[in-house]
Amino acid sequence: MKFQCIAQDGKARAGVLETDHGMVETPIYMPVGTQGTVKATEQRELIELGAQIILGNTYHLYLRPGMDVVEQAGGLHRFINWQRPILTDSGGFQVFSLTALRDIADHGVTFRSHLDGSQHIFTPESVIQIERQLGSDIMMVFDECTPYPCEFEYAKKSNEMTLRWAERCKVAVEQQPALYGHSQALFGIVQGSVYPEIREMSAIALVKLDFDGYAIGGLAVGEPVDEMYKMTEFTEQFLPADKPRYLMGVGTPENIIESIDRGVDMFDCVIPTRNGRNGMLWTRRGTMNIRNAQYKTDFTPVDAECDCYTCRNFTRSYLRHLFVTKEILALQLASIHNLALFLWVTSEARKAIIEKRFAEWKMTMLAKLQTTSALAEQI
Repeated sequence: MKFQCIAQDGKARAGVLETDHGMVETPIYMPVGTQGTVKATEQRELIELGAQIILGNTYHLYLRPGMDVVEQAGGLHRFINWQRPILTDSGGFQVFSLTALRDIADHGVTFRSHLDGSQHIFTPESVIQIERQLGSDIMMVFDECTPYPCEFEYAKKSNEMTLRWAERCKVAVEQQPALYGHSQALFGIVQGSVYPEIREMSAIALVKLDFDGYAIGGLAVGEPVDEMYKMTEFTEQFLPADKPRYLMGVGTPENIIESIDRGVDMFDCVIPTRNGRNGMLWTRRGTMNIRNAQYKTDFTPVDAECDCYTCRNFTRSYLRHLFVTKEILALQLASIHNLALFLWVTSEARKAIIEKRFAEWKMTMLAKLQTTSALAEQI
């Protein structure tokens, strides 16, 4: 994998990420395909939307369909028929969210499946083996995502363990060759909750290990949004300028724009499809709950400025009708539109950075969007 920053405006960066499955222009929003599919959206539609890279999740794919199936299929790209880049999370967040079903130790994590209660063990080495079998273009190290709030001592000890796991992941990658003839990059994950001292220690130690890219993890887990921005900006200063930076699990269009301004290149979040399936739609002029009665006879597009398939062909009235009657098409059309909006935001940010007008663009865009994390969480 190669990364080149081609333009910078303040801390905001426009870059090119080169993988064996294609180029990714940053900043970029990456649709989340947890179980090998972006919910309610076909691969064909993702290509039409201009999605350059999607995510898969190690935990879920390990449980279903299982690594034997994926490997026999020739890797995740072939299994799901997606020939563009894929990033796989390590499954750490999912494992650690199973609070009552797992036990953490230095060697790894023993957990019970949320599906059938069967017992499994994830170690840094086994997670790398799974990601090798998946064949993703970008693999994430196995880490512990601390909850919010957590005490300083817990965050410190957790980060120390995460750093040991990161080093073991690096060694495992060197010992376990790629399976499908293409290269796989490995990203380290900076942890430390909301404590600057731990974030600094984490970032410096990971940079010494020389990963292909660096993620900022453990945010967007319940902390105030200003704290998320503060930790992102603080952490950025310790990350190398010639490597991509990925803020995990973030967020709303507003969150993404603010984080681009703080030097982040890559984003993922389930919000566009999750909230879309519940009737919340983003537009260039704010958000709407399409279920509301005010849209019953509104025969305008969801967003008159949007050229996605949904907005080109259907009205607010029709989408409301689909939601009220619980038609499956409602989920698909809403997801298509929200994904289009998120991808458009990062594309426009990239143009503004290259043209050296990002600060002005940001101010104008945020005023138009009028979105907040609190608003997104209402549905």
